[in-house]
Amino acid sequence: MTEKALRLGTRRSKLAMAQSGQVADAVSQVTGRPVELVEITTYGDTSREHLAQIGGTGVFVAALRDALLRGEVDFAVHSLKDLPTAQHEGLVVAAVPEREDPRDVVVARDTRKLTDLPDGARIGTGAPRRMAQLNAYARAHGVEIETVPIRGNVDTRIGYVRSGELDAVVLAAAGLNRVGRIDEVTDFLSVDTVLPAPGQGALAVECAADNASLIAALAELDDPFTRVAVTAERSLLAALEAGCSAPVGALADILADGQTVKEMRLRGVVGTTDGSTLVQLSTTGPVPETHEAALALGGELATEMLAQGAAGLMGERAH
Repeated sequence: MTEKALRLGTRRSKLAMAQSGQVADAVSQVTGRPVELVEITTYGDTSREHLAQIGGTGVFVAALRDALLRGEVDFAVHSLKDLPTAQHEGLVVAAVPEREDPRDVVVARDTRKLTDLPDGARIGTGAPRRMAQLNAYARAHGVEIETVPIRGNVDTRIGYVRSGELDAVVLAAAGLNRVGRIDEVTDFLSVDTVLPAPGQGALAVECAADNASLIAALAELDDPFTRVAVTAERSLLAALEAGCSAPVGALADILADGQTVKEMRLRGVVGTTDGSTLVQLSTTGPVPETHEAALALGGELATEMLAQGAAGLMGERAH
């Protein structure tokens, strides 16, 4: 007798289906059980409002979590950057698989890079974080750009460039990788220019906290380095008391010497969306050995950023 299929709750977008499908295959391999995708429509998928206005954090997550808590699905896959920083009672992130490329990328007309965009270029992005850093970059280099708030899936966003409505759009490399469209990228943005969203490129596999056997099985997909990195990034975000619609970027990377992991560097940025003010700091130290140490690393850097004026920048939401 074959074991009953595990039900994986996923959003319906092409990207969500692609990344959930990859996790489903991996879970099937470690458990020996078939995994079926259960498509769930979330408020963030149906609302036409800008993300910053509908609350950003959690709009893609709530419906999946409700289905989990009601027992309609056994586990769910989220883009980690969509997940609220507060722990959800009754649920546990059983696995954070190895992270994809965390960088942001440009898809521009005429295969242009960010540095080649014409003066007055119109660049589309839905993220105040990207707007803040792109506008700061433009100010620092004496170029004129206009950041245009956009929503929609990968097709819609790249469509604005193809139709000539926008000169470029900025997207996450990980998403384009997962839907097989990375060859359309015209520029990979250095994290020195644009720091990604906390947790960008990583997935969270969440299930009920009382399902011990499933938690144990899913734990085999966990990548410890990715987990400590995103834990530090999200701790920074939480300490700045910002949702995912706030203009906060963070990246923790492992510094290795050949095969030997030496240290972890955590960088954070917060800024006004017009790019006129940025607070950008980093810290480097031993790789956190525990969840608590990773949380502390993020909290400490956030405290330094707040001391340098970050709090005054958080109130600005995209209008």
